[in-house]
Amino acid sequence: MAKHRVATNGIELFVQDEGEGPAVVLCHGFPELGYSWRLQVPALVSAGFRVIVPDMRGFGRSSAPAEVAAYDVLTLCGDLCGLLDELGEQDAVFVGHDWGATVTWQLAVLHPQRVRAVAGLSVPFVPRAPAAPIPIMRRHLGEDFYIVWIQQPGVADAALARDVRRTLTTRRQWTAAWAAETEEQTERPRWLSEQDLAVYVEAFERTGFTGGLNWYRNIDRNWELTEPVGERRVRQPALFLTGERDPVRKFMPAAAMDGWVSDLRASIVVPGAGHWVQQQEPAVVNKELLDFLAGL
Repeated sequence: MAKHRVATNGIELFVQDEGEGPAVVLCHGFPELGYSWRLQVPALVSAGFRVIVPDMRGFGRSSAPAEVAAYDVLTLCGDLCGLLDELGEQDAVFVGHDWGATVTWQLAVLHPQRVRAVAGLSVPFVPRAPAAPIPIMRRHLGEDFYIVWIQQPGVADAALARDVRRTLTTRRQWTAAWAAETEEQTERPRWLSEQDLAVYVEAFERTGFTGGLNWYRNIDRNWELTEPVGERRVRQPALFLTGERDPVRKFMPAAAMDGWVSDLRASIVVPGAGHWVQQQEPAVVNKELLDFLAGL
């Protein structure tokens, strides 16, 4: 297993690079790490793929620039293009979960020649909104909706970092009301071992959460920057997969892709699973990914 830092787009990404064959890049979300794909890597390598798993910009052992503006979606996509260049790959299949899905969908639109196919977990492709998204969220979902609350630099950062284990194991939404409480009885989810949880706790106690939170603080800026490609469709072979109990379904439904993802091979809802679907139901996710890859 090769783990090393790769220089790309003015930063360095910490990357796990394993196997030989067509390249598959696995992109994690928030608050996660490349480690979140630990249950997918062996299955993909065994099936004959080169599996490339970065800690994304701002996370884990990758660079975390201080400026909020360093985390817009064009820059994040540039990281992935540079990663392919440095590893000698012309293109790859990109698989993303949560924020990683958002970036991989946008990469398919912005740099279609680098994306053989795309799979989004939890977050579907969402066409560009008619207006800046944060004011829309503020109006419809309220000041205490977690994405709105995160917008003010420093506030959520301090609240999430105060008790990292609580932050990672709470079943509640991160909000000002949640942050105001000093104690909460949380339980480690059954699908996450104590050893696995310790990997995340160590990482975020070391780095804090600011790098990942800055992805959210670019939502309106992303809306501005993607105007030139706002009418583009995702033309590559695509897969969408989500958990039946994933709360993201309430405000980002799969129906958003209708007419915008022209070669959607499957849209799968995994029974009983929540947001962390590839860790909760790895056998199901691995099967669906391998079936999708086999059909390309």
